[in-house]
Amino acid sequence: MAEQARTCRTPLLCLFLCLQLLSSPQQATSKYFDDNDHDTFSGGQPRRTLSSGVPSRNSSNSSGAGAAFCRLLSLQILDLSNNRLTGELPDCWWDLQALQFMDLSNNSFSGEIPAAEPSHNCSLESVHLAGNRFTGVFPPVLRGCDSLATLDIGNNRFFGGIPPWIGTQVPSLRILSLRSNRFTGEIPGELSRLSHLQLLDMANNSLTGQIPVAFGNLTSMRNPEIVSSLGSLDGSNYQDRIDIIWKGQELIFQKIIRLLTGIDLSGNLLSDCIPEELTNLHGLRFLNLSRNHLSCGIPRDIGSLNLLESLDLSCNELSGAIPPSISALSTLSTFNISNNHLAGRIPSGSQMQTLDDPSIYSNNYGLCGLPLIDVPCANTSLASDERNGEGFDQWLCYSVIAGVVFGFWIWFGMLFTIETWRSALLFSVDQMQCKVMQKLSRIDQFLSKRNTDKFL
Repeated sequence: MAEQARTCRTPLLCLFLCLQLLSSPQQATSKYFDDNDHDTFSGGQPRRTLSSGVPSRNSSNSSGAGAAFCRLLSLQILDLSNNRLTGELPDCWWDLQALQFMDLSNNSFSGEIPAAEPSHNCSLESVHLAGNRFTGVFPPVLRGCDSLATLDIGNNRFFGGIPPWIGTQVPSLRILSLRSNRFTGEIPGELSRLSHLQLLDMANNSLTGQIPVAFGNLTSMRNPEIVSSLGSLDGSNYQDRIDIIWKGQELIFQKIIRLLTGIDLSGNLLSDCIPEELTNLHGLRFLNLSRNHLSCGIPRDIGSLNLLESLDLSCNELSGAIPPSISALSTLSTFNISNNHLAGRIPSGSQMQTLDDPSIYSNNYGLCGLPLIDVPCANTSLASDERNGEGFDQWLCYSVIAGVVFGFWIWFGMLFTIETWRSALLFSVDQMQCKVMQKLSRIDQFLSKRNTDKFL
């Protein structure tokens, strides 16, 4: 029967075979099939995807047939991705308590994710719901999925806040992708408790507030020697995968997913400063904070992220100088700080010499130096650090003047309070006055005598 399912080429024939499998659940449990016509990628390269006995291309099936899968109680791997499936998921979907891998991405499913029974035993390790029309709040059915490592619900219509319980109720999460939804509110700091988290993608939402300082404690991003072991599921040769924006291109990673570490919070409404604590994440390979309202400056120790390959801080409100430590990023190949308020000389260095596209520095009216050939530093205002140095010298001068004036008035005030000092001072002044008057009188006599002799 499995061979017949592999060779089916029309939706009606496949549906007929599926119904035959459903009539004999003992033969259908724990089965998955390979569709050779399904194009996928592995690290940006073509890969092979396993499916669950359903047509994976040009299918016109609706989710009405989805309820039939509820009878496959021992099904472990289910891949219905890249079809034309529509409608809502049936309520009995979560009765598949042996299900480890679920991929419903790139269909036209809609509605809210159905809730599970209180006695639901979640065995899911990987869930892909991206590229549909799902709505509602973050799926509460995932609460308590202790084995869930990959969750991708991007490109849907989920709304509301990101629940803090993710940090404690889904402790095994390694990959969390919520991009291109309608999530609002602040990013919960509880996400920093996900000690296995290696990829966090919340781009293109409406998140507000600050970037949590606690993100500096993300263990798998902080310690590059801790490498996640994402791979096959339950001993099978079925590889997990994730779709991300990598160096400006949308790619699908599979075999090298365990080496992927990064944060993407671009396209939100985040404000305030970039936490210095993010520079503790020495395992980061990409960091994208573009298209927000972040202010202050670029963290001074940004150069400590020595594995960083892609850094995008464009379209914010950052000010100050570019930290010289950025020249230490020897692996940096994608860099963008355009559309900010940065000033000063662009740092030079071995790796910075290769980032010679002027557009990555554009619309920073205070920046100067190469590769901005038209803006030499001699004709540009000083960087904020240099201006701060001048300010320090001015304050030092003011402090000295204030000290002299203050000391003079202390001494002058003591003359009025101590009688002996006052008498001695006045006596000295009188003596000086007498000596001056004596010398002046002699000069006056000499001048008078000279004038008299002239008229004789």
